[in-house]
Amino acid sequence: MAASESPHIPQPETAAPAGAGPAAREQADWHALKGDVEGLADEAAERGRGLLDAARLQAQDYVERRKNDAAQSVHDFARTLRTSTKDFEDKPNIKAFFDSAADGLEQLGSSIETRSFSEFYTEAESFARRAPVAVAVGTFVAGLLAARLIKASSLPPDGDARDRFRA
Repeated sequence: MAASESPHIPQPETAAPAGAGPAAREQADWHALKGDVEGLADEAAERGRGLLDAARLQAQDYVERRKNDAAQSVHDFARTLRTSTKDFEDKPNIKAFFDSAADGLEQLGSSIETRSFSEFYTEAESFARRAPVAVAVGTFVAGLLAARLIKASSLPPDGDARDRFRA
């Protein structure tokens, strides 16, 4: 820290005159200490803002990479779905259904690529405000599915876990 930045040097307007009594010196010391603390608080706040900005940039970069990965996965799934319809050449209705689904997935992938995270967040927030019941039901169903998945993955593949403990 440079000498001009040192928080322990009293500022000239708060220094006590040479012949001042102890009360004046104490008050001058108090004002100097108060100035030092305010300077430290300002510096800490500035560094905190810098850290928050750096964290925000890192989070945005991470979300952007994950967003691109998700868009690529959706595009890959659409491509896989489209290639699987070759088996349905003799059934045009089924082929049209899967082609339509692939088109929708490609549009979704493109939408994911072109939108920013803040746009997704704003859209999700406005949907939640417009249809809170749908969000609650969707959350409930997702919770049930997650619980079912966790329960199913915890069972051993060879039968009931209680069978192992029976003698």
